[in-house]
Amino acid sequence: MKTTTSETLFERAKKVLPGGVNSPVRAFNAVSGQPRFIRSGKGAYLTDADGNQYLDYICSWGPMLLGHGNELVREEVERACREGLSFGAATEREVQMAETMCSLVPSLEMLRMVNSGTEAVMSALRLARGATGREKVIKFIGCYHGHCDSMLVKAGSGLLTNGAPDSAGVTAGAAKDTLLAAYNDLSSVSSLFDEFSGQIAAVIVEPAAANMGLVLPKDGFLQGLRDLCTKNGALLIFDEVITGFRLSSGGAAEYYGVLPDIYAYGKIIGGGMPVGAYGGSRKLMENISPLGKVYQAGTLSGNPVAMAAGLSMLRQIKADPDIYKDMEKKAARLAAGLRQAFPQFTVNQEGSLLSLFFTNEPVKDFDSAKKSDTALYGKYFNHMLDAGIYLAPAQFEAMFISACHTDEDIDKTIEAARAFAKNLPQ
Repeated sequence: MKTTTSETLFERAKKVLPGGVNSPVRAFNAVSGQPRFIRSGKGAYLTDADGNQYLDYICSWGPMLLGHGNELVREEVERACREGLSFGAATEREVQMAETMCSLVPSLEMLRMVNSGTEAVMSALRLARGATGREKVIKFIGCYHGHCDSMLVKAGSGLLTNGAPDSAGVTAGAAKDTLLAAYNDLSSVSSLFDEFSGQIAAVIVEPAAANMGLVLPKDGFLQGLRDLCTKNGALLIFDEVITGFRLSSGGAAEYYGVLPDIYAYGKIIGGGMPVGAYGGSRKLMENISPLGKVYQAGTLSGNPVAMAAGLSMLRQIKADPDIYKDMEKKAARLAAGLRQAFPQFTVNQEGSLLSLFFTNEPVKDFDSAKKSDTALYGKYFNHMLDAGIYLAPAQFEAMFISACHTDEDIDKTIEAARAFAKNLPQ
């Protein structure tokens, strides 16, 4: 496989971009390889700068639900571009977008558009603090909520302590009100509520954690969080940047039957365009300026081109609810094939999301996910890349199935995985 153009581009990029990339995982450092520079995408496939084609399981980290280059989305984007790229003023499309989202998501009555998942989470946290008059927030170890300062924290001496900064440039002051609990462990959450009684504004969680690989919520975990928040006067925030409109048209709230107080969304609601949103009940959202005292603003919020792309995607999934059954069926088939190829390892799957972990133990939280053999994953990644299959260049990310993946694509992926497995001790 010729990669000369990608290699040349990477050398040029390293001179003008930190690490040669605009987001760290793209550098392929975790898999000991060189990044491919992508030229185009169509359906379930990507084509790189050298003309190599790859079956894509990243799907732009989730939003390409309808595959790359969806014709209806493209037509709407082209129409919007002809009318103008940005106005910094209200447009009909943002109203239509909000109306469509509220019609699909249970308990979502009002929302505010922003420009990324990180911005949505940052704003949702501010709303929770402003509405409750409290300062502390509980997050779960291994759950990623973007790169706002208060969410970049890790455990200190134990899980039930205040967080310590997990990135240079994040001050202890920014992290001091973030409390850490263990995913799928309700007792760790309950203990924090007891220790910091009356001080916790919210619990924020990825309903299905997809940033330590895919880790599924145990039965009763999400409902338990709902009950603890209600009991203690705190708000429950679902970070649906990954799960929103991917697990179902109503997201994780509909899929699992548990309603949060605040939703946070990211790129998926823009069909791949830069966008985000946060929302909840009308009463809660009326705390946001200009109606209330919680300030948040953005020139590009509700950008007409992003709204056009997102609207087209949401209207298509609303018109075809069977799309989720089809994607889940294909994901389950792929998961079964991977389990057969790697009986000694763990495969987690939910809806159109799945992860292969190179560990022989069940993966139910961050500690068990960390037991994965990341060096072996790197070898697997490069084997699959050479076979024309584009996976996440890191063990702790999920695979995404799109509506464009076919049974033949799934067969191709399983066969490539089996070829790698033949050289492993069973």
